[in-house]
Amino acid sequence: MKICMVAYTYYEADNRVRRYAEALAKRGDEVDVLSLRQRGQPIRGELNGVQIYRIQTRVVNENRPITYLFKLVLFMLKSGFYLTMNSKKKKYDVIHVHSVPDFMVFSALLQKLQGTKIILDIHDIIPEFYASKFNKNRDSLIFKYLILMEKYSIAFSDHVIIANHIWYDTLLSRSVHKNKCSVILNYPDLNIFKKFPRTRNDGKFVMLYPGSLNWHQGIDVAIKAFAKIAADHPGAEFHIIGEGSEKRSLVSMVKDLGLGERIIFKGIVPMEEIAREMSEADLGVVPKRAVSFGNEAFSTKIPEFMAIGIPIIASSTKIDRYYFNDSQIMFFQSEDVDDLAQKMKAMMEDPKLRKKFVENSGNYIKDNNWDVRQNEYFELIRSIIS
Repeated sequence: MKICMVAYTYYEADNRVRRYAEALAKRGDEVDVLSLRQRGQPIRGELNGVQIYRIQTRVVNENRPITYLFKLVLFMLKSGFYLTMNSKKKKYDVIHVHSVPDFMVFSALLQKLQGTKIILDIHDIIPEFYASKFNKNRDSLIFKYLILMEKYSIAFSDHVIIANHIWYDTLLSRSVHKNKCSVILNYPDLNIFKKFPRTRNDGKFVMLYPGSLNWHQGIDVAIKAFAKIAADHPGAEFHIIGEGSEKRSLVSMVKDLGLGERIIFKGIVPMEEIAREMSEADLGVVPKRAVSFGNEAFSTKIPEFMAIGIPIIASSTKIDRYYFNDSQIMFFQSEDVDDLAQKMKAMMEDPKLRKKFVENSGNYIKDNNWDVRQNEYFELIRSIIS
């Protein structure tokens, strides 16, 4: 089959998109990806049998809604132009569109009219994501408009994939019928997220957060908690990998705390490099805020840390309590700096405690990884084609 992924993301760093694309290419399908381009990257590329077309450059600096929306619309238009111009020489069997944003599905209009099946994969539900990112409430006109756009986007699609069961229930209540919607979690790819031999032997204790630097992720809470225990644990460091709208303020906060040499920022890196960075850490930190979007957004980082064999401290959010328990993760009260600081201290000082969490989370990953679960996706492709 010929399949195209359309994703407003950096392909090499996006676990969810790469899992689908590389699994299809591995079984013999012809797979193209339309994605974003980082500065310095070529427009064309190939990775593990997947052809990559990086059709738009993006700098993650959107502090205003209009700037963010402009970039999304521009990417949709460029995707639509590519799919339209290639509709004769390369008609796809399936176009798998990844949201954010959900209206990106309309870039596939001409190919849909020619019989191509359209999958809309909702990584994040847009109304709640937008409200969190730009501090809008649910009664606002824009929130109601985004729900309407969600309904139109789903109606246009042949099938919808949603990233967790809580959002599945939300969509069923307002936008989609259950026969048209499936849940596929962000399962880790064990070919990438696996236990690597430790190369670091510097006596430090490294905590790590890899992911987007947005407000709902709560990285500021983790920085403040680390500052409380830093003086008593001079060998501890906190590494932060990723980009986002909050990065400038986070860097400024670290500077004001005088911790610039111990809280280290790194930019976006490919998944293989992230996996190796994670394997060199002693503790994973996932400090999301348990409000609105962050309370229900499934964290890919948690199962990835589990697959690599790194213990985790995570905020007690609705979504993470839905899938995990206290034997697998050390939970702290969301936004409670003192509680997180105490949990960091406990994990640093007790190797047996860290080992217990690693063993229990490893048992979860045995049944919840992409190698085991990818047939759910293959069956979905088969069903919508037939």
